[in-house]
Amino acid sequence: MNLFKTSILVFAALLIFVACSQNNSHQVISPDGKIKVSFFVTPEGEPVYNVDFREGTIISNSKMGFEFEDQKALATGLEIVSIDEETVNEKWEMPWGEKHEVENNYNLLKVGLKESSSGRRMDVIFKVYNDGLGFRYEFPEQEQMSKVYIIEENTEFNLTADHKTFWIPGDWDIYEHLYNTTNISDIDATKYRNHPSLGQTSIPNNAVNTPVTMVTSSGTNLSIHEANLTDYAGMTLKVDTTNTSFISCLVGSKNTGYKVEQTVPFTTPWRTIQISDDAAGLIESDLIVNLNEPNKIGDVSWFKPTKYVGIWWDMHLDTRSWHYSAEYDKETKTPGKPHGKHGATTEYTKELIDFASEHHIGGILVEGWNVGWEHWIGFEDREGVFDFITPYPDYDLKEVVRYGKEKGVELIMHHETSAATQTYYEQMDTAFALMQSLGIHSVKTGYVGKILPKGEFHHGQYMVRHYHHVLETAAKYQVAINAHEPIKATGKRRTYPNAIAREGLRGQEFNAWSSDGGNPPEHLPIVAFTRMLGGPIDFTPGIFNLKIDPYKPDNQVSTTLAQQLALYVVINSPIQMAADLIIHYKDHPAFKFIEDVPVNWEQTKVLNGEVGDYVTTARQERGSKNWFVGGITDENPRQMEIKFDFLEPGKTYKATLYKDADDAHWDDNPTAYAIEEMKITSESNLPIKMAPGGGFALSLIAE
Repeated sequence: MNLFKTSILVFAALLIFVACSQNNSHQVISPDGKIKVSFFVTPEGEPVYNVDFREGTIISNSKMGFEFEDQKALATGLEIVSIDEETVNEKWEMPWGEKHEVENNYNLLKVGLKESSSGRRMDVIFKVYNDGLGFRYEFPEQEQMSKVYIIEENTEFNLTADHKTFWIPGDWDIYEHLYNTTNISDIDATKYRNHPSLGQTSIPNNAVNTPVTMVTSSGTNLSIHEANLTDYAGMTLKVDTTNTSFISCLVGSKNTGYKVEQTVPFTTPWRTIQISDDAAGLIESDLIVNLNEPNKIGDVSWFKPTKYVGIWWDMHLDTRSWHYSAEYDKETKTPGKPHGKHGATTEYTKELIDFASEHHIGGILVEGWNVGWEHWIGFEDREGVFDFITPYPDYDLKEVVRYGKEKGVELIMHHETSAATQTYYEQMDTAFALMQSLGIHSVKTGYVGKILPKGEFHHGQYMVRHYHHVLETAAKYQVAINAHEPIKATGKRRTYPNAIAREGLRGQEFNAWSSDGGNPPEHLPIVAFTRMLGGPIDFTPGIFNLKIDPYKPDNQVSTTLAQQLALYVVINSPIQMAADLIIHYKDHPAFKFIEDVPVNWEQTKVLNGEVGDYVTTARQERGSKNWFVGGITDENPRQMEIKFDFLEPGKTYKATLYKDADDAHWDDNPTAYAIEEMKITSESNLPIKMAPGGGFALSLIAE
């Protein structure tokens, strides 16, 4: 909802019919004057836009258009028939998140286009902010178009130089790739083209997923993504390495000849370009959430941001299992005899609840609690396997919930669908109703495997509709969704604030079993400026046994312990897991930071950073004067000085610093750390040394 609105609303519906002899170019400028978008139509009737930042052009002569299955393309022969302009300056409240109050200040240009030969109409709408811009297409109600089947949306992003780029391949099924760092001209995603998850040849040879982030030679940072992805296909970007250009490529389906089905009138998602003088500005940007609609589901105070423990890491270490038995009868949905390794038992869950309660952790996730895990992966016939209300014999769901409430710890439900979407559709209401009856308000959903029905992809329109339906249905039962193997985050948390977090990246679990040994030290310093721009991440930090000894001798977590603490501040999420086995936390002095750090924030300041190298983030706890700071680095050590001018003047803070020891190193000595206590004011400066793959975490408690 709007906190207050000071909209100038300079709304000039000019309805100008433009003749060839008139000026055919129109501009819209950001409120601070740094960003200028120009739009014009070529003599051939092609819509084209340019983007200038400060004194230089960063997007040059980029065309727009659509290809349809049942009618000719809409890309040429267009003329401008109307221009609307508007200025908006308002603020709105985040019910939870990285800040409490969000400024929504932009200038709008809406260009009405008409095809001279047929009369078909399309509008292009630009919103230009100080931190970037978004534009989308609107097909107004018209006699010339009713139902459309989009084969491709051809939106160009023609860069003006060969920028340093941070990218993952344009996989239609997963985002769980390591990031590559190359110039645009050196992007080569072809080796991912035959990835087993892709399964079809119509995927472009060379494409990247968004957000894709770039740094210019002059130090300008920009990132291309999309916002408000609703009832449409996800956008990947085909790469033209010769012309340093991207062009949109929508995710398709094997089951149709088109990629998007829509009924006119409709709007597309926003195509976004975040722009900043420095890397820190990308993280501080509100562009993605601002381009989404206001809250549609009302009060969500029933969801409480929280930290949680869980039965999860055990399974990735192979010390426990998701499945109860080695046998399963699909017809009766019953497991065979227990094999003795099952993780989700009532006894073990209560042990974790006791630990969580003792350490003021408000949630517990239990995976593998429900029948079906014997037949969930590696099988074609996964529909009808999982039952989202029936526990295994050794797990008493109602008793676990009762015991948790007694101890002040709420159960986080888990629904692994194994990508069998029809099964989840059929059981969704029943499953959420069960949660509501037990007072459970959040669920981690999962979609491991190829989508069923066959021929659909995780990021196509079919699944975009599915994820949206899950959000809407869950809201009716006061349930919040933490989606794994999801469609990308595009700011829908503003409209549906029960969309609390999602995975959508190569997570912590890869450190336990990936054949390449795990995520490299540069992974998270890249993620902070790429994937995290889309929205909150459920990354599961807090691993203290970094060499994963003795469970996985060929794998490790490639950070220091101090960096694992820092991630609770650097990674934005209203839910944060203390992910390690609790045996590694007991009597450990560094666990005090995990106890103390909140997950809901009044404001956020990014103190420094460079994409792929390092980042330092400060966040103020919502409802208090306390601040927490986290910094991480890649494989290179860093020496820096932290200034505290963001603190309230005249106030003294009790500071506890968790830092890398002098001999710490992500590989050679990852658990070496030190704790220091001191007093800090807004005038203080603090020298910080981060080890290779290291970091630091700092709590600032107002006195």
